[in-house]
Amino acid sequence: MEYVIFAVAVVLFIIVIMIKGYIDYRNELKKFKEKRYKDYGIIPQREYKPEQFANIAKYFQKHKDGFFIDDITWNDLNMDEVFKSMNDTYSAAGEEYLYYMLRTPSFDKQELIRKEEIISFFRTHADERVLCQLLFKKLGRTGKFSIYDYLDYLDGLGERSNLKHYLALVMVLAAIGFMFFNLPMGLLLLVLVLVINILSYFKIKSEIDPYITSFSYIFKLLDMSAELTKVKIPVLKEELDELKSTAKKFSGFKRGSYLLMSSGRMSASGNPIEIVLDYMRMAWHLDLIQFNHMLSEVRKHISEIDIMLTLVGKIEAMISIGAFREGNPEHCIPSFGQEKKLVAEGIYHPLLREPVKNGIDTQKSVLITGSNASGKSTFLKTVALNQILAQTINTCMAASYETTFFRVCSSMALRDDIQGGDSYYMVEIKALKRIMDELKTPGVPVLCFVDEVLRGTNTVERIAASVQILQSLCMGNCLCFAATHDIELTHLLEKEYNNYHFEEQIEDNDITFSYKIMHGRAQSRNAIRLLGIMGYEESLIQKAEEMAAAFIRTGNWGENA
Repeated sequence: MEYVIFAVAVVLFIIVIMIKGYIDYRNELKKFKEKRYKDYGIIPQREYKPEQFANIAKYFQKHKDGFFIDDITWNDLNMDEVFKSMNDTYSAAGEEYLYYMLRTPSFDKQELIRKEEIISFFRTHADERVLCQLLFKKLGRTGKFSIYDYLDYLDGLGERSNLKHYLALVMVLAAIGFMFFNLPMGLLLLVLVLVINILSYFKIKSEIDPYITSFSYIFKLLDMSAELTKVKIPVLKEELDELKSTAKKFSGFKRGSYLLMSSGRMSASGNPIEIVLDYMRMAWHLDLIQFNHMLSEVRKHISEIDIMLTLVGKIEAMISIGAFREGNPEHCIPSFGQEKKLVAEGIYHPLLREPVKNGIDTQKSVLITGSNASGKSTFLKTVALNQILAQTINTCMAASYETTFFRVCSSMALRDDIQGGDSYYMVEIKALKRIMDELKTPGVPVLCFVDEVLRGTNTVERIAASVQILQSLCMGNCLCFAATHDIELTHLLEKEYNNYHFEEQIEDNDITFSYKIMHGRAQSRNAIRLLGIMGYEESLIQKAEEMAAAFIRTGNWGENA
């Protein structure tokens, strides 16, 4: 009787644990849904480790085709931080596709219109949006590696045969059968066979364990896709129909998968039934046989997995863009025309807490002058970033934005390449050369941004070479935005470039910046006066001013140089 009571108690305990787990799970989902309704537009704060961006970039690396934002431009514009500011995704597929979008500007107006339809739908249909986000959360991320890493790793397993595993299974059955003729010898033979099978099992199991993660994610992708296709989202009919038809091709992959990937086993639940099944797997190699079968199915359907990841990732990325817009209400939808121009009002940088908004209206290249910290570099980055956002997420941080399609590239935030052995000047001329090479490719015009061209060399050669380079960049199929301290360039290039400038004000030994862009070349010469504000000796400042005045008057430095 005591054994019965104990057994009932154990069963009741297991039931209570299961009920509690279910209730906790439901409460977690409820809290998630409430938070997504309430905090729409607030991008969750996440810690990104350096190696995470290597994973996030994997989809992009697998799908490079045609023009893309290269590493120099991406780093110049601090696009990792821009990506973080709009990454409201919960799955690896979503965040990898969002990253891919930001690095592959579109040159097709219809493609942007299609994106806009999906973004607008989710912004105005909260129930469908939250339901989809819940599904994406269930799909989740893949840990240390991208799903594309795991799929690539599968090739390292080579061709695998189940012959030895079937032999292990036959040996167990043969040993059991021998027991009916000679029990002692049969038992001895069975123990020997089990020991051999278990030892070989663990050796092979350790080899395939890292690859099971990819199978797990594919399973979650299939389950998530099945649930997603049940949601009524008219704007996604084309995508959801393709997702459904693609998922049907994985029936062979799912058949018998319980032997390898039962839910209890994958979660290490300690379920007694799973423990018994584990011993059967070790003895008979059932999961190893199933692994080889599933591996074969995955290899046959790599392209279908990619299609599903693309479709799912695209949908979640559109939701994320909608959240980014919600968090930046002062945005606009860009207007694209055929004319090579850029007209923007109230343009600003989304990463600045209190940005000063500016405007630009030009059909010519632009040359910007002004002192350090006056806003030149920030303005270049603002225009470059908004052009990329216009052609990727169909969104600009501006009151209005009118442009055409451009290939965007820059040479701005460069550094010495210590490991490569290149000086700053060498790094700079290589960066400029790649822009000039881009101009040789016909088709969509280039929009380039250059900050302090050739700052890494002496004045005479810098100005001479800068004139020739900037003239080349603004000719033909290109619009160039350049910033410089060299006022001489504003005169030498006034036929090719529109002149703009930023100013600073010095009052009562204090300096302030308006950060507003103005027409014309910079007139103020405050660099020497700034030395006084910083506490330099008055005699040093006076001599410097006298030398500068003499040079402007005579054109040479004289004896005091």
